[in-house]
Amino acid sequence: MSRRLTIGPFNRVEGDLEVTLDVADGRVASAQVSSSLYRGFEHVLLAKHPLDALVIVPRICGICSVSQSSAAATALAAAAGLEMPPNGRLASNLILACENLADHLTHFYLFFMPDFAREAYRGRCWHDQAEKRFKATVGEAQREALPARADLLRLMGYLAGKWPHSLALQPGGTTRAVTATEKVRLLAVLREFRAFLSTIVFGDALEEVAAIGSVEQLAAWAQGRLADLPRFLAIAGDLGLARVGRASDGFLSYGAYSHGGEDGQPLFARGLWHGAWQPFDEARITEDVTHAWLHGDRPRHPQQGETRPFTGEFSDRPDAYTWCKAPRYAGQVFESGALARQMVAGHPLLRALVAADGGSVLARVVARLLELALVVPAMERWVRALTPGEPFCSQWQLPEQASAAGLVEAARGALGHWLRIERGKIAGYQIIAPTTWNFSPRDATGVPGALEQALVGLPVGEGEGAPLTVQHVVRSFDPCMVCTVH
Repeated sequence: MSRRLTIGPFNRVEGDLEVTLDVADGRVASAQVSSSLYRGFEHVLLAKHPLDALVIVPRICGICSVSQSSAAATALAAAAGLEMPPNGRLASNLILACENLADHLTHFYLFFMPDFAREAYRGRCWHDQAEKRFKATVGEAQREALPARADLLRLMGYLAGKWPHSLALQPGGTTRAVTATEKVRLLAVLREFRAFLSTIVFGDALEEVAAIGSVEQLAAWAQGRLADLPRFLAIAGDLGLARVGRASDGFLSYGAYSHGGEDGQPLFARGLWHGAWQPFDEARITEDVTHAWLHGDRPRHPQQGETRPFTGEFSDRPDAYTWCKAPRYAGQVFESGALARQMVAGHPLLRALVAADGGSVLARVVARLLELALVVPAMERWVRALTPGEPFCSQWQLPEQASAAGLVEAARGALGHWLRIERGKIAGYQIIAPTTWNFSPRDATGVPGALEQALVGLPVGEGEGAPLTVQHVVRSFDPCMVCTVH
């Protein structure tokens, strides 16, 4: 028996998301993911002064505004041929990391885990505890996580003045110098956040969590441990979440936290993983609009791209079903996000999970929580490396003509801004967000995007209107639809 099922709009999602499933014999045969909200930011930026981008692009999203600022500042710095001073680089990494870790925490506690407190799971051995810990608005874990998140964001106040929509990130570095006294305060904030992670999220020291290197070690570590990651692992094991949500197993990362590693390299490497590590070449990115409500004749590199909404009758574009473009790398589908970052960076646990079952719901959630354990120690190191009295921002001059890209890693994955300046004004601006990669429609060859692939084969019961397994897969990618379309 075949039927078509449309799920949407999804709750707990920034923006509008709709998923249409073709179901045959109780399984998803194909999926179409629709971004139904057109934004228009790329048009707003045209003919503006290039520095206006630092004011406008953070408004794309209230969750990842620092990531948008970082991409814009990076593009402007590349256009000017500018290098940040060491203090500026360290402070920029700290600001971006603060937002990314707060986002990881928000995803786990507010967006993802509440689904396991639903009535449909009543009777499972873990349900009562999940309801007590994670039920939306009343779960005890939320009463612990939200204050911890707020305390972490004090770091943003010290370094960036406010969040969201700070103007602290500039092409030359950051606008606010840090004093010796404030270094102590920053370390105190991180010490308190580390304590929360160690006691509530992991039930173990961050370094011990970061050192877990295999599926067997993860299972042994979680056994009998009273903390929220072990609780999730028990639920995931019972529901088989390691075996659902697999896409193409192609992973892409722009590299995260420049000069943030102990060797002066990015903390997490740039590259691709598709069965093996591959170098990344920005010139191989294209955007396809075959199935979008946008004008376009062929796949284009973002530097030559445009965003022109289709203004005719939608019936004149029968193959279109979304405002989202289809980004491709060398013509192939790639997934972005924390799992992609750790696959490219080579973390043994994530590579083991993917080798066993592919990119799954389990692997994506574990990757995000693992980054909490990996990044906090790096942030502590960056704070200690700050040198009060030394410059935090370089002087610079805006060029009259330039083309450049700003590639950063937001919490959800690869974020790119492509900037073109002519006669001192913005002549072109294209943005590819993580959810553009992950929630991509089909391309001109008919190949579905990452989420569309990950939904195929999932079970759908007779009469089910919004299958929970489908929701778990969608939420494992953490959709931010307001970032997806501009």
